[in-house]
Amino acid sequence: MLLDYHREVAAGGIGLTTVAYAAVCKNGLSFPHQLWLRKELIPELRKLTNTIHKEGATASIQLGHCGNMSKKSITGTLPVSPSGGFNIYSPTWSKKMDMDDIKKVVQDFANSALIARESGFDAVEIHAGHGYLISQFLSPYTNKRKDEFGGSFENRIRFMLMVIRAVLQAVGKDMAVIVKINMRDGFKGGMEIRESLKLAGILEKEGVHALILSGGFVSKAPMYVMRGKMPVKTLTHYMNNRWLKISVRLAGKMVIPDVPFKEIYFLEDALKFRKEIKIPLIYVGGIISGKSISKVLDSGFEFVAMARALINDPGFVNKLKIDISSKNNCDISNYCIARMYSKEMACHHNIESLPDKIQKEINKNKCFE
Repeated sequence: MLLDYHREVAAGGIGLTTVAYAAVCKNGLSFPHQLWLRKELIPELRKLTNTIHKEGATASIQLGHCGNMSKKSITGTLPVSPSGGFNIYSPTWSKKMDMDDIKKVVQDFANSALIARESGFDAVEIHAGHGYLISQFLSPYTNKRKDEFGGSFENRIRFMLMVIRAVLQAVGKDMAVIVKINMRDGFKGGMEIRESLKLAGILEKEGVHALILSGGFVSKAPMYVMRGKMPVKTLTHYMNNRWLKISVRLAGKMVIPDVPFKEIYFLEDALKFRKEIKIPLIYVGGIISGKSISKVLDSGFEFVAMARALINDPGFVNKLKIDISSKNNCDISNYCIARMYSKEMACHHNIESLPDKIQKEINKNKCFE
């Protein structure tokens, strides 16, 4: 499935396709079926990158660690996080990382970047947003440490800089290093745009090649990332954990509040970064039409990123080459996102039949007809 999807979008006209999410170590997994980078996977990953290159596209892989979003039942060890304690959103207990833990994860990122290079990837994307481990260090909401890794902005970015420097040193000049950051965490008490702008400037000086400007926290503000409504009935339909299924059914709407969708919803914030940052910026958020793409590119951004639109139609970019006014058929019902507990992503438009309760929820959640 993974190879087929990336072959299709590569053939569909995109310039760079990113394999996401790849854990840098076993305790960085948030789902048991996620990709975990290790040397024995290099031959299979090489098949993937060769396939992408054969279709005329380039390949990136997103390197991440989910921190307190993991579970012992998935990894066999207690999850780690900046401050330790109980994460109600996972739900799980996590261990506060000591210096040995920090050094190990930094090395895991560097090793994973080397594996990516050996596997034929053209770029690595360091996931430093959305409330995963690096983001947990950056955010004052999740980082309550009293040592050199907590408190001030300069301390909270220390772990991230260790990761970035290790990755840059590991890959040398062989591949691009892209970093995904939050412009805002999306809730009171989280990281805000003032600090994120400072961070972007520091990353530029560190030598990263491009930034992806995103926002939101998967645990605290998940729909700030994606916008629209989370189809809770669909989400629980694909869950195997009975306790989690019942909990989400009862409290899903409270824990995952709706956030109104509009096209290019991050553009206003992203333009603040464009004014101050000189390296290439990748816009992400609400790209479902040629009109939106043109507006973003005309605003000075070098690249745009799409996800839902390509799950709906892997050949969408080729259609844009013929007619830039084309609009994608994605209706932002978020069915594809709600399938996170299954082993594949799919758009409801591409499925012949669905249970009535799910189809009704999709119809109710649509932002566009």
